[in-house]
Amino acid sequence: MEYVKLNNGIEMPILNFGVYQIPQKETKEAVLNALKVGYRGIDTAQSYFNEKEVGDAVKECGIPREEIFITTKIWIDNYGYDKCKKSVEESLSKLQTDYIDLVLLHQPFADYYGAYRALEELYEEGKIKAIGVSNFYADRLADICLFERKVIPAVNQIETNPINARFKDQEVAEKYGTHIMAWAPFGEGKNNMFTNPTLVEIGNKYNKSAAQVILRWLIQRGVIIACKSTHLERIKQNYEVFDFKLSDEDMETIKGLDTGDSLFFNHQDPNMVEWFDNMIKVRREQQDASKEKKTWE
Repeated sequence: MEYVKLNNGIEMPILNFGVYQIPQKETKEAVLNALKVGYRGIDTAQSYFNEKEVGDAVKECGIPREEIFITTKIWIDNYGYDKCKKSVEESLSKLQTDYIDLVLLHQPFADYYGAYRALEELYEEGKIKAIGVSNFYADRLADICLFERKVIPAVNQIETNPINARFKDQEVAEKYGTHIMAWAPFGEGKNNMFTNPTLVEIGNKYNKSAAQVILRWLIQRGVIIACKSTHLERIKQNYEVFDFKLSDEDMETIKGLDTGDSLFFNHQDPNMVEWFDNMIKVRREQQDASKEKKTWE
């Protein structure tokens, strides 16, 4: 495993195991498998609803806690100073740990200023080892770096893959001392990512798959990665990217695949902001209904 040094001196694995969209009943086994393979970074979030299962796996794996780097994210509904602080305590409880290595604000909406101030205080208290943001476009990242100078974000987790490479976002982040971290490095297979002729041809040169080429390309750019799979063989394959190096020519060739367009959504689109707002309301109603049901039971 290779590590990167964050802006506060903390070392973080450059390749992390992500648990987005992994069902609760499958999460523990998937994390245990990843840890057995060699992963030492686990990426979860409050909105993934599987923090407890991640905590169960970390607790049972037999690996010292200090050797495992846990990342989680604060959901929008927990933004604001007081709610954010309370939600971190809940995440600590679910993860069954005294500290969290990295906590990110999940989306660039609502009262992220208040939430970020709460993270700064928890960081100073030692309950969080590093703080950052997620899905913040370059202007939003600059905003929080310039107007929340107490602690500069260590990480900005954003969609990063060969089709949406985010070179400008990386340039701006590095200006402030922030690392970018890739979610959806494979674009969830969109645009035939795994069978892309360019990536397959480059992979053939190194006896590697297109997926392994993508991960290696990101690593050589200095991009931290969160990648997911529930299949043991794929988990192993995704980890086997430290035994080869892409040439400068190959790096440039892959760079040419960049379209600058998201394969998922644009956070700067007003319609997408409305979609997030509606999703939050629906989730809140579902949670309230679930709590009411438990009360009656």
